[in-house]
Amino acid sequence: MYINRNGIFANIMWEDLYKYLIVFGLSMIKFIAGFTAGVGFQLPFLVTAGLTVLGMMTSIVLFNSLLGKIFHQWVTRTFFKNQKLFTKGNRRKIMIWNKYGLVGVALLTPILFSPIGGAMIANGFGETKERIFFYMLGSGILWAMSFSYIVSLFHRFF
Repeated sequence: MYINRNGIFANIMWEDLYKYLIVFGLSMIKFIAGFTAGVGFQLPFLVTAGLTVLGMMTSIVLFNSLLGKIFHQWVTRTFFKNQKLFTKGNRRKIMIWNKYGLVGVALLTPILFSPIGGAMIANGFGETKERIFFYMLGSGILWAMSFSYIVSLFHRFF
């Protein structure tokens, strides 16, 4: 029971809320980290999938539209002052973009890139914010459901 006789939330409710916030926050930084935390906390299938998708999409909205220019300028000034233009990583990003476009970046974002990185890559190649949002949303739902289903099949091994 989450509410005691006085209508005040019991401690177990706050513990659950902390678990949800940790999964949500980790998913904003790295999709797999949030999902792993959800499995570790033994959260239900749909809760884990929903929180990971919400975390991913929150960071994409924040860093693609609201904080996009400010964050991009800060990263450029801080980390990329004297960086080479033709590096192995840059060539890989361009190869993925030329071969697969936004669909490829969106599908690889939960696994290879962070949600912030995937949004910045797509934004850097000139995609619109709306297309980035919807492709990333579809990718996040696909991967969250796939990971949650796999874990539900093999939950006794985790």
